Amino acid sequence: MNQSAQPLVVRSDRDGITTLALNRPEALNALSPSLFEELQSHLTHIANTPEETGVVILTGNGRSFSAGNDLKAIEKGEKAATPYQQAETLDFIERMPQPVIASVRGHCYTGALELAIACDLLICSEDARFCDTHGKWGMVPTWGMTNRLPERVGPLAARDLMYSGRVVAGTEAEQIGLANRCVPDTDLDTSAHEWAESIVANSWHTLREEKKQMRLLAGMNRDDGIKWAREHGPGAAPDMLERIRSAFQR
Repeated sequence: MNQSAQPLVVRSDRDGITTLALNRPEALNALSPSLFEELQSHLTHIANTPEETGVVILTGNGRSFSAGNDLKAIEKGEKAATPYQQAETLDFIERMPQPVIASVRGHCYTGALELAIACDLLICSEDARFCDTHGKWGMVPTWGMTNRLPERVGPLAARDLMYSGRVVAGTEAEQIGLANRCVPDTDLDTSAHEWAESIVANSWHTLREEKKQMRLLAGMNRDDGIKWAREHGPGAAPDMLERIRSAFQR
């Protein structure tokens, strides 16, 4: 964990929504090993206290989500706490029970793009700029980019983005399916929170089972997946009848 006075990831909680903000604005929230260590710690705590948080928003303080890997840290030889810490943190985002929304403004480059597409949903501002610069720096993706980006935008668009290293603006990100929504710059924080509010108002039991099943069933063929959901689902939420009665009383 970072020992400096300034946390590298800032957590705030409101009405079942937890916001995690990358907090190195002076470095465009570059992804250092220490930042990942703090992020992993927060995510683990959230996953282990599911009664407190229904939805997570992951964003960045300042003018960028993140410029990507901390190249200065790489040059200095800084190492993660474990060999695959960064990749395992992204895997954990996919496995943790709560849905995670990436809220992106400004730069979202390379490792930051990998982090954003590990989230369940993505909202961006019009000034967002997405780019995969692995090729520019002679790096090879190891955090899941070559799986997750084709899954998100399709193989042809993924090849274009990875091979060319071109920059994609927020409006195009929405058009190609990289982002669910693109909003004006000034509306991003409000829109992300309103979206999270609409999600967290639903049954947390249902949300978590849907997230789990989509991940699990992606590894099965279609018929087996349909059969598994029918035979192994946990059933309705404990408050299902209460929710139905409440709807009729309005």
